[in-house]
Amino acid sequence: MKIRSIDFHPRDYGYYMPGEWYRHECCWMAWPCRDGLWSNNEKTMKEYADVAHSIARFEPLKMLVAPEKMGSAKHYLNENIEIIELKIDDSWTRDSGPNFLIGGEKLAGTDWIFNAWGNKYHPYDNDADMAKRIMELSDADCFSSWLVAEGGGITVDGEGTIITTESCFLNKNRNPSRSKQEIEEELCRSLGGKKVIWIPGDVDETETDGHVDGIAAFIEPGRVLIEVNSDSSDPHYQVGIDNMNALKNQSDARGRKLEIEFIEEGIYHKDVWNGGCSSYINSYLANDAVIVPAYGYERDHLVVETYQYLYPDREIVQVEINNIAVGGGGIHCITQQQPYFK
Repeated sequence: MKIRSIDFHPRDYGYYMPGEWYRHECCWMAWPCRDGLWSNNEKTMKEYADVAHSIARFEPLKMLVAPEKMGSAKHYLNENIEIIELKIDDSWTRDSGPNFLIGGEKLAGTDWIFNAWGNKYHPYDNDADMAKRIMELSDADCFSSWLVAEGGGITVDGEGTIITTESCFLNKNRNPSRSKQEIEEELCRSLGGKKVIWIPGDVDETETDGHVDGIAAFIEPGRVLIEVNSDSSDPHYQVGIDNMNALKNQSDARGRKLEIEFIEEGIYHKDVWNGGCSSYINSYLANDAVIVPAYGYERDHLVVETYQYLYPDREIVQVEINNIAVGGGGIHCITQQQPYFK
């Protein structure tokens, strides 16, 4: 693995992060290992395995497993999953793994600084090295960055446009000495982008400080999917309105006005909500499929209908993840795609 300095600009050499619909070589996950994060570890492990097995129907799945958790991983995972023993602290590869880049001389990836979502969990030193270690295992070159950030904080169209949230990357717990313009420039440098679109995010979401992967996602170049809540009494109703308004009339890096699609989000009423992730947009685009969450809400079926409309040529697979979601994330949060390199 060759490590490029922060003075090396990926886009100047043709590198860019492709959209998540780009064909995948494999998917990376990390087996649950932070004791105390989930109230029912057995159910959580079962749901992790269900997600992994669903993805493995469509593309190879590589699971990082802490040495002390090898027994449980081998118990729950079938032979279709490649198990890789590695020291890890937590199980969110979207955030501590690399953002893979293509278009250059070989497969590459960006290594942002990971500080456990603003020093919320300890230890995290093994996860701070996870991006480099995955790139080593993938024989990918590594682009270093000074940016403190997570992969769940961005969505890209593969044609130069990046969407992120003000509540997350501008938070004082990540890059307190950097200006918005500096962060924007580094996002473009490290992802091969040309334009950053900022939306408010969610200041009341305290696990990730409002990652975009619980709010909005590119469907394809020129089209963005955003979560809205039809229940005006829901505590999260205004979040959808504010972020939707921020995306209205926006244009992408190629000058196209964004077409906006909508998806109903989960429920955030305290008497119903599990206190963790309740996002249906937090799904995974596998090769020829979309792996979508179920939380036990009456509206679970709506996500299947929406994705069938958005991706008529993909199989829609729904997986119950309520016992993962209480840890603060969903299916997108626990996965990281590695694109094919041509």
